[in-house]
Amino acid sequence: MSKILLALFLLLGLNVKAQPTLKGGLESFVMNNKVYPRYSLQNCIDGSVTISFKLNKAGEVYFSKIQKGIGTDLDDEALRLIRLSSGKWIVPADHDTTISVVVPINFKLSGDDCQNKSQKDIKQAIETYKTNVGMTDAVLNFYRHKATGKFTADEERRIVALKTSLGYDEEYMKMRINDGLKKLKQKDRQGACEDFMFVKNMGFDLADEQIAQYCN
Repeated sequence: MSKILLALFLLLGLNVKAQPTLKGGLESFVMNNKVYPRYSLQNCIDGSVTISFKLNKAGEVYFSKIQKGIGTDLDDEALRLIRLSSGKWIVPADHDTTISVVVPINFKLSGDDCQNKSQKDIKQAIETYKTNVGMTDAVLNFYRHKATGKFTADEERRIVALKTSLGYDEEYMKMRINDGLKKLKQKDRQGACEDFMFVKNMGFDLADEQIAQYCN
């Protein structure tokens, strides 16, 4: 609850219930645990993602969703951070566990790399990401089902060309593996395996060792 809203409630003489709080503070938790997602990092995209979630009495997140997103991989990272915070919330005794808690997850970039990036360029990058989601899924689906052998050489050439046009090269995959390793250090095995499986389902064998060790 914002300080302004709290002051208004007190001025009107209304009862203000204590709200769930994250141990150490949400801002500090985000700063210490965020793994800035690759596309948004490379395209200087930042902003605030609003997450709605529900907590049980033990402070565990049992439901979460994006209430208002940016439209890029920042949305997924915000959701992951809330999932990672599960069990770390202090929940008041009178908290209604069926009521959603709504919080903003703020991402901010700074540095010389983004100084020359215009708002027009950033908006275009966001729209490009949204457009590319369907094409990315097409590549992932091809490699997931490649073992069935139900494809032609022309189809595979088109998928390889599409993958190249989206920038999914070996360098990008190594960065995704590094992101996964960071998440493992945070004990977020699910998030790490999502990165490792992305690499595999993009037709690369670079993450096979990590998948065998952590994701089976």
